[in-house]
Amino acid sequence: MAKKESNTKSFILRVDADTMSAIEKWAADEFRSTNGQLQWIITEALRKARRLPKQQTKGETTTKRNNTDGNNTD
Repeated sequence: MAKKESNTKSFILRVDADTMSAIEKWAADEFRSTNGQLQWIITEALRKARRLPKQQTKGETTTKRNNTDGNNTD
């Protein structure tokens, strides 16, 4: 069976025992896996800090536009 291509990257994260216990409990309360909860926490933090890249919708293309003085408006 061919391996699916994924944009997900794996890495090792060291977390102290108390923090891990709190994350596991929170995940259980939200009916998520611990991994899913960590992904959600990170995504929410990035979203709130406006650090997530803008997502393109289907058919949308990214183009740079120039204004009248020749500077990019993006």
